[in-house]
Amino acid sequence: MSSNDDDQLGELKDWWQRNGKPLVTGGLLALVVVFGWQAWHKYQSGQSQGASALYQQLLETTLTPDGQPDVARVADLANKLKGEYAGTAYAQFGGLFVAKVAVDNGKLDDAATELKAIADKPANPTLGEVARQRLAQVLAAQGKVDDALKLLEGDSDKAFLASREELKGDLLVQQGRTDDARAAYEKAKAALSDEAAVGGLQIKLDDLAKGDA
Repeated sequence: MSSNDDDQLGELKDWWQRNGKPLVTGGLLALVVVFGWQAWHKYQSGQSQGASALYQQLLETTLTPDGQPDVARVADLANKLKGEYAGTAYAQFGGLFVAKVAVDNGKLDDAATELKAIADKPANPTLGEVARQRLAQVLAAQGKVDDALKLLEGDSDKAFLASREELKGDLLVQQGRTDDARAAYEKAKAALSDEAAVGGLQIKLDDLAKGDA
Protein backbone atom coordinates (compact mmCIF):
# COMPACT_ATOMS: atom_id res chain seq x y z
CA MET A 1 0.00 0.00 0.00
CA SER A 2 1.47 3.36 -0.97
CA SER A 3 1.94 6.20 1.43
CA ASN A 4 -0.81 8.01 -0.43
CA ASP A 5 -3.16 5.10 0.22
CA ASP A 6 -2.16 5.13 3.88
CA ASP A 7 -2.92 8.81 4.09
CA GLN A 8 -6.34 8.33 2.52
CA LEU A 9 -7.09 5.42 4.86
CA GLY A 10 -6.06 7.53 7.83
CA GLU A 11 -8.29 10.36 6.69
CA LEU A 12 -11.18 7.93 6.22
CA LYS A 13 -10.68 6.54 9.73
CA ASP A 14 -10.59 10.04 11.16
CA TRP A 15 -13.72 10.99 9.24
CA TRP A 16 -15.52 7.84 10.39
CA GLN A 17 -14.49 8.45 13.97
CA ARG A 18 -15.90 11.95 13.79
CA ASN A 19 -19.00 11.25 11.72
CA GLY A 20 -19.71 7.53 11.58
CA LYS A 21 -21.47 7.14 14.89
CA PRO A 22 -23.64 10.24 14.41
CA LEU A 23 -24.56 9.05 10.91
CA VAL A 24 -25.53 5.57 12.12
CA THR A 25 -27.42 7.02 15.06
CA GLY A 26 -29.08 9.58 12.82
CA GLY A 27 -29.98 6.92 10.27
CA LEU A 28 -31.57 4.73 12.93
CA LEU A 29 -33.37 7.74 14.36
CA ALA A 30 -34.67 8.62 10.90
CA LEU A 31 -36.07 5.11 10.51
CA VAL A 32 -37.70 5.30 13.93
CA VAL A 33 -39.14 8.72 13.12
CA VAL A 34 -40.50 7.60 9.74
CA PHE A 35 -42.02 4.35 10.90
CA GLY A 36 -43.02 5.86 14.24
CA TRP A 37 -44.80 8.71 12.46
CA GLN A 38 -46.57 6.25 10.18
CA ALA A 39 -47.71 4.26 13.21
CA TRP A 40 -48.78 7.46 14.98
CA HIS A 41 -50.64 8.67 11.89
CA LYS A 42 -52.41 5.31 11.65
CA TYR A 43 -53.26 5.50 15.35
CA GLN A 44 -54.57 9.05 15.00
CA SER A 45 -56.65 8.05 11.99
CA GLY A 46 -58.14 5.19 13.97
CA GLN A 47 -58.80 7.50 16.90
CA SER A 48 -60.54 10.00 14.65
CA GLN A 49 -62.75 7.33 13.07
CA GLY A 50 -63.67 5.88 16.45
CA ALA A 51 -64.46 9.28 17.93
CA SER A 52 -66.47 10.25 14.86
CA ALA A 53 -68.57 7.08 15.11
CA LEU A 54 -69.32 7.70 18.79
CA TYR A 55 -70.21 11.33 18.13
CA GLN A 56 -72.56 10.27 15.34
CA GLN A 57 -74.28 7.91 17.77
CA LEU A 58 -74.59 10.80 20.19
CA LEU A 59 -76.32 12.96 17.58
CA GLU A 60 -78.62 10.09 16.65
CA THR A 61 -80.05 10.05 20.17
CA THR A 62 -82.29 12.92 19.01
CA LEU A 63 -83.88 10.69 16.35
CA THR A 64 -86.91 9.95 18.49
CA PRO A 65 -90.60 10.66 17.80
CA ASP A 66 -90.55 13.76 20.01
CA GLY A 67 -86.98 14.75 19.14
CA GLN A 68 -85.93 14.47 22.77
CA PRO A 69 -82.80 12.37 23.38
CA ASP A 70 -82.53 9.66 26.01
CA VAL A 71 -80.59 11.51 28.72
CA ALA A 72 -79.06 8.32 30.11
CA ARG A 73 -77.93 7.26 26.63
CA VAL A 74 -76.44 10.71 26.02
CA ALA A 75 -74.50 10.53 29.28
CA ASP A 76 -73.19 7.04 28.47
CA LEU A 77 -71.96 7.98 24.99
CA ALA A 78 -70.49 11.28 26.17
CA ASN A 79 -68.57 9.52 28.94
CA LYS A 80 -67.16 7.07 26.39
CA LEU A 81 -66.05 9.95 24.19
CA LYS A 82 -64.36 11.67 27.11
CA GLY A 83 -62.78 8.48 28.39
CA GLU A 84 -61.50 7.06 25.12
CA TYR A 85 -60.85 10.26 23.17
CA ALA A 86 -60.17 12.86 25.86
CA GLY A 87 -58.99 16.22 24.60
CA THR A 88 -60.08 15.63 21.01
CA ALA A 89 -62.40 17.94 19.14
CA TYR A 90 -65.01 15.18 18.93
CA ALA A 91 -65.01 14.73 22.71
CA GLN A 92 -65.58 18.47 23.11
CA PHE A 93 -68.29 18.57 20.45
CA GLY A 94 -69.89 15.86 22.54
CA GLY A 95 -69.54 18.11 25.58
CA LEU A 96 -71.36 20.91 23.75
CA PHE A 97 -74.16 18.49 22.92
CA VAL A 98 -74.38 17.31 26.53
CA ALA A 99 -74.56 20.94 27.67
CA LYS A 100 -77.45 21.59 25.27
CA VAL A 101 -79.34 18.57 26.58
CA ALA A 102 -78.70 19.76 30.14
CA VAL A 103 -80.07 23.22 29.32
CA ASP A 104 -83.12 21.69 27.64
CA ASN A 105 -83.76 19.78 30.87
CA GLY A 106 -83.22 22.81 33.10
CA LYS A 107 -79.94 21.53 34.53
CA LEU A 108 -77.95 24.73 34.21
CA ASP A 109 -75.27 23.73 36.71
CA ASP A 110 -74.48 20.60 34.68
CA ALA A 111 -74.40 22.64 31.48
CA ALA A 112 -72.05 25.19 33.03
CA THR A 113 -69.69 22.43 34.17
CA GLU A 114 -69.51 20.93 30.68
CA LEU A 115 -68.96 24.27 28.98
CA LYS A 116 -66.37 25.51 31.46
CA ALA A 117 -64.28 22.37 30.93
CA ILE A 118 -64.19 23.07 27.19
CA ALA A 119 -63.63 26.82 27.52
CA ASP A 120 -60.71 26.25 29.92
CA LYS A 121 -58.89 23.75 27.68
CA PRO A 122 -60.33 23.92 24.16
CA ALA A 123 -59.16 21.51 21.47
CA ASN A 124 -59.08 24.49 19.11
CA PRO A 125 -59.91 28.23 19.22
CA THR A 126 -63.31 27.77 17.57
CA LEU A 127 -64.51 25.30 20.20
CA GLY A 128 -63.14 27.57 22.90
CA GLU A 129 -65.09 30.58 21.65
CA VAL A 130 -68.33 28.63 21.14
CA ALA A 131 -68.08 27.18 24.65
CA ARG A 132 -67.27 30.60 26.11
CA GLN A 133 -70.30 32.28 24.53
CA ARG A 134 -72.65 29.45 25.50
CA LEU A 135 -71.28 29.44 29.04
CA ALA A 136 -71.92 33.19 29.24
CA GLN A 137 -75.54 32.56 28.26
CA VAL A 138 -75.91 29.85 30.91
CA LEU A 139 -74.37 32.05 33.60
CA ALA A 140 -76.71 34.89 32.66
CA ALA A 141 -79.67 32.51 32.96
CA GLN A 142 -78.41 31.70 36.46
CA GLY A 143 -78.43 35.39 37.31
CA LYS A 144 -74.65 35.68 37.14
CA VAL A 145 -74.54 38.43 34.52
CA ASP A 146 -71.32 40.00 35.83
CA ASP A 147 -69.53 36.65 35.53
CA ALA A 148 -70.97 36.20 32.05
CA LEU A 149 -69.68 39.60 30.94
CA LYS A 150 -66.20 38.81 32.26
CA LEU A 151 -66.10 35.79 29.96
CA LEU A 152 -66.69 38.07 26.99
CA GLU A 153 -63.84 40.46 27.75
CA GLY A 154 -60.69 40.56 25.67
CA ASP A 155 -60.06 40.01 21.99
CA SER A 156 -62.06 37.69 19.78
CA ASP A 157 -61.43 36.17 16.39
CA LYS A 158 -63.08 38.25 13.67
CA ALA A 159 -65.35 35.34 12.78
CA PHE A 160 -66.90 35.50 16.26
CA LEU A 161 -66.69 39.22 16.97
CA ALA A 162 -70.26 39.99 15.91
CA SER A 163 -71.86 37.19 17.93
CA ARG A 164 -69.75 37.99 20.99
CA GLU A 165 -70.54 41.71 20.92
CA GLU A 166 -74.24 41.10 20.30
CA LEU A 167 -74.36 38.73 23.27
CA LYS A 168 -72.49 41.30 25.34
CA GLY A 169 -75.09 43.89 24.32
CA ASP A 170 -77.92 41.57 25.39
CA LEU A 171 -76.34 41.12 28.82
CA LEU A 172 -75.76 44.84 29.23
CA VAL A 173 -79.42 45.49 28.42
CA GLN A 174 -80.33 43.11 31.25
CA GLN A 175 -78.30 45.31 33.57
CA GLY A 176 -79.95 48.48 32.28
CA ARG A 177 -76.67 49.76 30.83
CA THR A 178 -78.20 50.96 27.58
CA ASP A 179 -75.32 53.16 26.43
CA ASP A 180 -72.83 50.32 26.83
CA ALA A 181 -75.28 47.94 25.17
CA ARG A 182 -75.66 50.28 22.19
CA ALA A 183 -71.88 50.48 21.82
CA ALA A 184 -71.65 46.67 21.84
CA TYR A 185 -74.44 46.34 19.28
CA GLU A 186 -72.78 48.93 17.04
CA LYS A 187 -69.50 47.05 17.27
CA ALA A 188 -71.31 43.84 16.34
CA LYS A 189 -73.01 45.57 13.42
CA ALA A 190 -69.70 46.93 12.14
CA ALA A 191 -68.31 43.39 12.07
CA LEU A 192 -71.11 42.22 9.77
CA SER A 193 -71.86 42.81 6.12
CA ASP A 194 -74.58 45.37 5.36
CA GLU A 195 -77.03 42.59 4.47
CA ALA A 196 -76.38 40.61 7.65
CA ALA A 197 -76.67 43.68 9.86
CA VAL A 198 -80.27 44.54 8.97
CA GLY A 199 -81.95 41.72 10.90
CA GLY A 200 -82.40 41.16 14.61
CA LEU A 201 -79.37 43.23 15.51
CA GLN A 202 -80.83 46.35 13.91
CA ILE A 203 -84.12 45.71 15.69
CA LYS A 204 -82.27 45.71 19.01
CA LEU A 205 -80.62 49.01 18.14
CA ASP A 206 -83.99 50.47 17.12
CA ASP A 207 -85.54 49.32 20.41
CA LEU A 208 -82.80 51.10 22.34
CA ALA A 209 -83.42 54.24 20.30
CA LYS A 210 -87.15 54.09 21.12
CA GLY A 211 -86.30 53.79 24.79
CA ASP A 212 -84.26 56.98 24.56
CA ALA A 213 -87.07 58.90 22.86
